Amino acid sequence: MNILKFFTAGSVDDGKSTLIGRLLYDTDSILADQLEALQSSNRKNDDGSIDLAILTDGLRAEREQGITIDVAYKYFQTEKRKFIIADTPGHIQYTRNMVTGASTANLAIILIDARNGVVEQTIRHSYIVSLLGIKHVVVCINKMDMVDYSETVYNSIIEKYKILAQQLKLADVTYIPVSALKGDNVVQTSENMDWYGGESLLHFLEKVDTDSLDKSQLARMPVQWVVRPQTEELHDYRGYAGRVLSGTFNLNDKVTVLPSGASSTVEKIEFFDQALDAAHAGQSVIIHLKDDVDISRGDTIVNASALPQETKLIEADLCWMDTRALDTSIMYNIQHNSKITKCKISEILHKVDINTLEKHAADEFKLNDIGRVIVKTADALAFDLYDDNRANGSAILVDTRTNLTVGALMFRAAVE
Repeated sequence: MNILKFFTAGSVDDGKSTLIGRLLYDTDSILADQLEALQSSNRKNDDGSIDLAILTDGLRAEREQGITIDVAYKYFQTEKRKFIIADTPGHIQYTRNMVTGASTANLAIILIDARNGVVEQTIRHSYIVSLLGIKHVVVCINKMDMVDYSETVYNSIIEKYKILAQQLKLADVTYIPVSALKGDNVVQTSENMDWYGGESLLHFLEKVDTDSLDKSQLARMPVQWVVRPQTEELHDYRGYAGRVLSGTFNLNDKVTVLPSGASSTVEKIEFFDQALDAAHAGQSVIIHLKDDVDISRGDTIVNASALPQETKLIEADLCWMDTRALDTSIMYNIQHNSKITKCKISEILHKVDINTLEKHAADEFKLNDIGRVIVKTADALAFDLYDDNRANGSAILVDTRTNLTVGALMFRAAVE
């Protein structure tokens, strides 16, 4: 049973937490103690029904204000699939939280209030989906019960969003009219919208094909640990432990080790006490090579026929996540998978106004700013372009003064 990771995005009070609560409630995915707390809660809807948003609003401030502040992860499954949901905040103040929650998602659910249509925050959330390279998008037009389940309202919102989707090059967009409060088209199809010929949100999530995201032939494994027991039994044992980021390593595949450029062949693949014929994306394994190669933590084993980019100067999109502004005069640590090295932001190319999508010149980056920069690293990084391979095309910036993660990078080009 495969896993679908998705996240929800929408303006404040668009009903993100209620939609997730409805999914959990109607699929019987709530534990008995949670259900008891839900029923005894003082938070009720206007019609006296249970406020399902309580299921994801874990912080006291969220419950008191009725908004989402931090990312909340929820897990459930049906007979067909397992799901990991990231309920992300919609307010511009918490953009960094949204980027964090969305960074590992296969699919995005963007909520639009049927009464308000496409608003500035819809543009911002859609831009972030585009920036993060999320291929599948579901636009849930929520609160249809408050516009009398009007097909005209639904169609007018679709026409407006199609223009935005084309502008952002969002190719795979599905539209579903829902009422998270009433349960229409969330788990079961709605009798109130007989004009809608599609399926419910849950049925769509159960069948959407995300396998294409994992079929990359760009086999990549950053080395986490060199395994050398040095015991009498395993005197000559030498294996390289790590998690396969993308692609597949097969026995007898020719591989290259970066940054050294040394070549060898895969001799053995171990998974716990099993010997495998192949290691696929997402598996943590130990790979043995036929030749004794000088490899250490931070090196990357790659398919010899599909080498990544390797350079010290990279053009990248940057999302700034710290309350302290970017300082272009100091060195930061850049962590790309298991590789850590020093770097500087040598140039700010532009910032993006994510409410209008306009690019403008800038000389500073503050909390939640997003734009394009040039990164200069002390050691060369072996990376793929983010659009080609998300797993090997991103990195984080760490402020050495505080050890805080201050920025997320998406690599767009190697600079000559």
